[in-house]
Amino acid sequence: MLESMPFYFWVNSMSVAQLQSRHLILFDLDGTLVDSAADLYRAMNLSLEKLQFPLVTEEQVRAWVGKGAAKLCEAVLEHIFGQVNTEQQKQLLDTFVDIYAQELCVNTQVYTGILPFLDYCQSHNMVMACVTNKPEHLAKGILQILKLDHYFKLVIGGDTLPERKPHPLPLLHCMQLCQVSAAETLMIGDSSNDVEAARRAGIDCIVVSYGYNHGENIHDCQPQQVVDSLEELLEEDLVRRKA
Repeated sequence: MLESMPFYFWVNSMSVAQLQSRHLILFDLDGTLVDSAADLYRAMNLSLEKLQFPLVTEEQVRAWVGKGAAKLCEAVLEHIFGQVNTEQQKQLLDTFVDIYAQELCVNTQVYTGILPFLDYCQSHNMVMACVTNKPEHLAKGILQILKLDHYFKLVIGGDTLPERKPHPLPLLHCMQLCQVSAAETLMIGDSSNDVEAARRAGIDCIVVSYGYNHGENIHDCQPQQVVDSLEELLEEDLVRRKA
């Protein structure tokens, strides 16, 4: 049935990506470019063990990541103790960041479909930036270890600016530095934080289905489009260019 659809159907019902008109692509990191949950889980339980706190499961950690290290620690403490003690939160955060920074990529992997998409964007002279809520030095460390750093002109972490996602400032900051308009910019993420930040910045946003999104259904935040792989966008762009 799909093969019988007229060609104009495919062109007119394509995604909002419109890569041929984009000059700046903004990417989230965890849950979008890389699957880092296993290492976050490992570092968290090592931290909890060091502080003699009860441990958590990897499934729980996957549901809590995406809002930055501080929020992750708050979620863990809320789960364990039913409340968040400021002193405990700082103690856990400092311990977690220290342990995590020592071994960032034991099990962290680049998602399938990412490299072809990054290569495509680079070959078509699109500027790329990584906009994450992870501390900047940790994000840069992961990108360097996984040999992704050369793709990105900018890396904006959760501690780079006064505000982080879902505030639009990190996205607007990238647009200003790269001197591009909202119409020329596309955000690619995996969570409601990415969707809201993009909406508030006035730019289009596509989310991946395989990410974390704080353990919630990504469709609940009504994204413009959800894809299972970024390679889908390459196929759509190829059709558009042939139209």
